[in-house]
Amino acid sequence: MKIDDIDAFVAVIRCQSISQAALSLQLTQPAITRRVQNFEQALGVELFDRNTKPLKPTLIGTQVYEQCRTILREMDALRELVASDAPPSGVLRLGVPQTIGDVVLLDALKHLRQQYAGLRAQVSTGWGSHLVGKIERGELDAAAALFPAGKIFPDNIIGESIGKMELVVVCAKAQLPKKPCKLADCYDSGWVLNPDGCGFRAGLARTLSEQGLQLKVNLETFGTELQLGLVAEGMGLGLVPRDLLERSAHREQLAVVPLKDFKPVMDLWLIYPRFLGNLQGPVATFGELVAQSLKKNSGGCVRS
Repeated sequence: MKIDDIDAFVAVIRCQSISQAALSLQLTQPAITRRVQNFEQALGVELFDRNTKPLKPTLIGTQVYEQCRTILREMDALRELVASDAPPSGVLRLGVPQTIGDVVLLDALKHLRQQYAGLRAQVSTGWGSHLVGKIERGELDAAAALFPAGKIFPDNIIGESIGKMELVVVCAKAQLPKKPCKLADCYDSGWVLNPDGCGFRAGLARTLSEQGLQLKVNLETFGTELQLGLVAEGMGLGLVPRDLLERSAHREQLAVVPLKDFKPVMDLWLIYPRFLGNLQGPVATFGELVAQSLKKNSGGCVRS
């Protein structure tokens, strides 16, 4: 019975697909199939019902899966015990949301280089759910991501809330309502937002749905500064972190809409795999640097 075979079996159940498990472990599909078959032969039982799509474990397969997860956690703990003594080196793979990457990365990467000379940072950007998936698949060592308070992560991922970010609804200054209003009152204005997959957009859509309203998108585009420029031109409402509004070149042409029923706040989370080995120190430092960068740039609107 080999650890590699157990790893392949767990990956197939987690991914519900041999092809996705192969991608996750960076192996070929035949290699995954062979390892699962080896594991079944070693145990003398069938672990999967081959007649179902997606592939599902048998009853004994589910029980074996739970035991295998425990075994792999113990193996990770053993590796970490040995690895944590060595100085960190190689590539530190980090993820940040597209929304705040420009704000936090420069200072964070500079200080990481100074503190861990043997590490080279490699950065990916994406929506929070995309970054969580990359950590699950072993493609990232850590990420900073924006999610609502109380977010629950998969059990193989640790999530630490390291700050809060206030979001504001903005409009062209000439279109500012004369008094505080509700979301429904400015519904016809429509929105300039990130494409689908953005947590900000999802939260807005959820709030509108609770009021019996559909999200009306006038334009969708990546890039907060581009969105704010379009809002300043009167193309619709925007939803952005207050800090990015204050830093925007379009700030003088924009105004915050005084909404009585929508005051969104997102938590900034540091997320990473349960076992990091000798990367624990650099990942903790990365989280501290990101939180500090946001506090410094926001004048206090982000708090830990």
